[in-house]
Amino acid sequence: MAAKGKKKNFVLDTNVILHDYECIEKFEENDIYLPIVSLEELDKFKKGSEQINFNARAFVRRLDEISDQDLFKKGASLGEGRGRLFVKINGQYHTKVKEAFGEAKADHRILSIAMTLADEQPNVKTILVTKDVNLRMKARSLGMLVEDYINDKVTRVDLFENSEPEFEGVDGDLIDRIYASKDGINVDEWELASKLDPNDCFVMKSERNSVLARYNPFTDKIVKVEKSVYFGIQPRNAEQTFAMHILSDPDVKLVGLTGKAGTGKTLLALAAALSQEQQYKQILLARPIVSLANKDLGFLPGDEKAKVAPYMQPLFDNLNVIKAQFAQNSSELRKLEEMQKTEKLVIEALAYIRGRSVSETIFIVDEAQNLTPHEIKTIITRAGEGSKLIFTGDIEQIDSPYLDAQSNGLAYMIERMKGQPIFAHVNLVKGERSQLSELASDLL
Repeated sequence: MAAKGKKKNFVLDTNVILHDYECIEKFEENDIYLPIVSLEELDKFKKGSEQINFNARAFVRRLDEISDQDLFKKGASLGEGRGRLFVKINGQYHTKVKEAFGEAKADHRILSIAMTLADEQPNVKTILVTKDVNLRMKARSLGMLVEDYINDKVTRVDLFENSEPEFEGVDGDLIDRIYASKDGINVDEWELASKLDPNDCFVMKSERNSVLARYNPFTDKIVKVEKSVYFGIQPRNAEQTFAMHILSDPDVKLVGLTGKAGTGKTLLALAAALSQEQQYKQILLARPIVSLANKDLGFLPGDEKAKVAPYMQPLFDNLNVIKAQFAQNSSELRKLEEMQKTEKLVIEALAYIRGRSVSETIFIVDEAQNLTPHEIKTIITRAGEGSKLIFTGDIEQIDSPYLDAQSNGLAYMIERMKGQPIFAHVNLVKGERSQLSELASDLL
């Protein structure tokens, strides 16, 4: 995270640790200071089955491995060429913090420790690292150096801004040959092929014809992308056609599907999964629970299933859209009901699916922009043989207070996986829910 050069002191807020329990490994030769109040806060998160609880436990175990009396006095070494880790327990409530904010709550105590350390070591640059925007504002108001934790932030935000590219001025005869060949043409027959990443989808245009195309890395060919119906759902535009083509390719094991509300991300993923149900033992559809307005699930009546039901309703809504495509007594509708009854099709909160085996499974994770990079990694690394993972989300619609468009797990996964043959990303731009939905998404 930190650039090479003169050694610095970094003071970590608790939310950095809960975001990435391996964060102390990311500061190179610089020293890290952990406020004692952060340890107190971590203790509150140790119990539970969510990723945040795992991160708290994993960090405490790592701390125990390297800790001794030096952790509080001289600091514990983090390895060759690395800095030292200190737990900062001394220092009174800093006068500037007390005068500005009064209340000695956890955030203010962390800020006070950072300012005390800066006073004690005036020749060393001391920087507070926090994912809390409000705390960063407070630190800056007092002249304190402060940063976001940016080790896992993406840099290629252009991946999420535009639809698939269009190439104009292509030789019409080349396009004719793509149409004529079921297997497509060799990629090196097109002079712009060097611009392509594996599984890129694009439009090729000449003066007289055009074609929807994809670079297939498994055959090293440019192939035609055709519009088809997938379990009653037909793509409405070119980018949805690209998405369904990718989602239905068994060779592509990991898919990132991004786009604003109303572009059809979840519906397309579910329809594509259902159209392939015979190739997999199970279809799992899940989403993380992120409470809005700080409302805890405990305020809702009923058992665990009843508590999470309102959060899962959008997934059932998409399933009902698919059911509505078929007649009441149709074989397709009976198949869907049977799949739900036998749990071949499962819709649940992500917390309940963590830890399960996902072999020979299509696993769709909706609203993945609300996951951290480590949560995304945890899910993907559990994928067994014969599985396909699909992550959908809108990186501009994040409900987690410590994630943003550049630090969320969905964006992180897409940037890191770009260029891998078994991965594909399609960004949906055109809204298809309604004219009103499209207008609201753009203007509000």
